[in-house]
Amino acid sequence: MGFFDYLFGEDKPNMETRKGVRKSDGTADTEFAAEDAHLDLREEELDINKHRVKTGDVTLHKDIVEEEQSVNVPVSHDQVIIEQRAVDHEPTDEPITEEETVSIPVTSEEIDVGKHTVITGEVSAHKRSVQETEQVHDVLRKEVADIESHGNADIIKED
Repeated sequence: MGFFDYLFGEDKPNMETRKGVRKSDGTADTEFAAEDAHLDLREEELDINKHRVKTGDVTLHKDIVEEEQSVNVPVSHDQVIIEQRAVDHEPTDEPITEEETVSIPVTSEEIDVGKHTVITGEVSAHKRSVQETEQVHDVLRKEVADIESHGNADIIKED
C-alpha cells in the first residue's frame, strides 16, 4: 500500500507493518504503519580467538673442551753417599775372608697419573607462561535509531 492510497482512503483493513524490506535497487521500501512500528537495531561485536604458534626453540647440549694443565708434584729419591776415611792401622781379630757384599736398596718416587670424573655443575631449563596485553583495533558498525519529526509531531522518548 502506498502513500497516495492511504491519503485517498483506499486502505485495507488489516494493514501490516513491514520492516527491513528493500527494493531491488537497494533503497528502502517504506509503508505507513497503522498504529505501531518498530525497527530492530543491530551492532557488530568483536569475536576474538587466540591460538599458539611456534616462534622458535631452545636446544641444550654439551661440548667437550680440552685444556692442558701442569701441576708441580714434589718427588723424592734416595742417594747413596759413600764416605771413605783412613784408619791408622788398628789391629783386628777378624780374618780376611773371601768376599763380603753389602747391598743397599735405593728407591725413588714415581708419579702415577690417573683421571676421574666429577660433577661440577648443572644446567636446567623450563618454560613459563608470561601474560602480556595486546591491543586490538577494528571498526565496528551498529544501527542507531534516527528520529525525524516534520511539522507539529509530539514525540516522547522513553528508554
